[in-house]
Amino acid sequence: MARCRLCRNEGQRTPAEIYLPAHRLPLCREHFLVWFERYLERTIKAFRMFSRKEKILVAVSGGKDSLTLWQALTSLGYEADGLFIYLGIEEDSFSLLSRRAVEAMAERLSRPLHIVDMKSELGFTIPDLKKKTRKYCSLCGTVKRYYLNLLAKRLGYKVVATGHNLDDEASSLLGNLLNWNLKYLAKKYPVLPEEHGFVRKVKPLCRFTAREIRTYAEIRKLPYLSESCPLSEDATRPFYADIMDELEEKAPGTKLRFYLDYLRKALPLFAERKEEFLERELLTCETCGEPAVSSPCLVCRLKEEFAGAGP
Repeated sequence: MARCRLCRNEGQRTPAEIYLPAHRLPLCREHFLVWFERYLERTIKAFRMFSRKEKILVAVSGGKDSLTLWQALTSLGYEADGLFIYLGIEEDSFSLLSRRAVEAMAERLSRPLHIVDMKSELGFTIPDLKKKTRKYCSLCGTVKRYYLNLLAKRLGYKVVATGHNLDDEASSLLGNLLNWNLKYLAKKYPVLPEEHGFVRKVKPLCRFTAREIRTYAEIRKLPYLSESCPLSEDATRPFYADIMDELEEKAPGTKLRFYLDYLRKALPLFAERKEEFLERELLTCETCGEPAVSSPCLVCRLKEEFAGAGP
């Protein structure tokens, strides 16, 4: 039976309960938590995401990724607060259960939690978008990014952290490469700087697989919601994620190597010409004052459309 590597380094012979194939690392449950938080700290420093002097706004959804990020940052001593956007997805009581999960987490961590209702703020919900277009998943992402940036500035935060993990980043990278989406490839980095009206956005979990994050959440007994969004069935990302999972199964470490090698070897080449890849220059929305590619921006146009539609 394999022994925990970190216990062995301390002269102990504890059996390993967890094995990390990509790192070839057997660990006991206790030392897995130690490894996870140390690796997170190294990731934050390696990409110069933020300092301990800065307050961080964590975008929390109620899922394992965002709650793990909030827990781990707090355990490491960072001042991390939560922001939850109530999307109005009432199917299977998804939004309500998600809200309960983040509220339970905030109480557990004794950290502030900001809750915003999408219907009250914007006049529509994600199910409303679904009734109007088949592209509601991509619009959902656009609206959340817009509103996350707006709220961070309104609340006085300069750093927003999201729970995107290695599976997300690797599958997204694969999809963008296969379709040669140059404007995305040129900015596919886990830190987006504060510029052009955007706050700094960071992805501290970018080097962690979904399995590693789930293991951390389960050992810590985090109150996360295990169900995925009931409206995401038409999303294309799972297709690319399945491909990456097959590659990872046959060659452990493929996701991490694929992602990190892109950051080291290919991104600098794309980034040098990122201005050329932009389809349109960024403007300032004449209605809300937020950065956009058109004026009025997409969100303001949606607000106007739903306001004109009446009850």
